[in-house]
Amino acid sequence: MDISHGIPFASPMKIYAGDYDDVADAAIVVISAGAGQKPGETRLDLVNKNVAIFKSIIPEIAKRNFAGIMLVVANPVDILTQVAIKLSGLPENRVIGSGTVLDSARLRYKLGEHLSVDSRSVHAFIVGEHGDSEVVAWSSANVSGVPLSEMCEMRGHYKHKENTAEIATAVKNSAYEIINKKHATYYGIAMSVKRICEVIMRDEKSILPVSHMIHGVYDIDGVSLSMPAIVGADGIESDIPINLSGEEALKLKESADSLKKIMETIEL
Repeated sequence: MDISHGIPFASPMKIYAGDYDDVADAAIVVISAGAGQKPGETRLDLVNKNVAIFKSIIPEIAKRNFAGIMLVVANPVDILTQVAIKLSGLPENRVIGSGTVLDSARLRYKLGEHLSVDSRSVHAFIVGEHGDSEVVAWSSANVSGVPLSEMCEMRGHYKHKENTAEIATAVKNSAYEIINKKHATYYGIAMSVKRICEVIMRDEKSILPVSHMIHGVYDIDGVSLSMPAIVGADGIESDIPINLSGEEALKLKESADSLKKIMETIEL
C-alpha cells in the first residue's frame, strides 16, 4: 500500500503482495530476506541465521521452475550466493550476489571527494568478499584513464600510502558506521540493486563487481566472491581480467580461503 501511493509520481503499474507461484515467469527475483546486521556484529556472524532462512526460501523458488536471474542481497552475500546456487540447482551464471557493487561505489565516491572530481569519472574496484577481507584494487584504479597516483599528484596529493590506507579503511568501515548511527543501511544498497536490475533488464552488458562463482581466476576455484564481470540478460556473461599487484592477489586469495572455510562448515 505504501509503495502504491507513489504511483502518481511515477507511471501506472501494478504493485501487489504475491506468493511463490508468482516467481514462475519473473525475469529477476531479488532475495533480501534475512536477519539484519546488528551493531558490533560482522556480516559473517549472520551466516547460520540466514542460511536457515535461505533453506526455507530457495527450494520453494526452485519448485516453480524459475527461469530468470536470482539476485541475492542478504548478508553475508558471498556465502548466501553460493548457498543459493546449491539449493536452487540453477546454472551458476544465473545466481548473482550484490557483492562489492556498493563497496566500489563507496570507493569511487571517496576518491571523487578526495580529488575533487566527478565520481563517475573514477574507475576503481573493490574485489573479494563483501566484508572485512575485501581488497581494494589500487593497481588498476584510474580517473578517465589517468593512473590514480598520477591524478593524485595533479590534484596536489603526494602522500599516496597514507591517503589510500585512510580511504580503504573508511570504505570498509562505512557500513558499520551507518549501522551504529541509524541501525541499518538502506539507500546506497537500494541504488546498487536498482542498477544491477537495470543492467539485467536492459541487457546492458555492463561491467559490475558482483558476487558470482569463480573458477580459476588468481588460483581461486569454487568460491563465490566479487570480481568484475560482464552482466546482461543471462546474468554473468564472462569475467573481466583485472590487473592486481602481487600483494593484492595474495589478499584476494586469503579472502577466498576465508570464505571457503566458512562454506565447509555449512550443511546443505
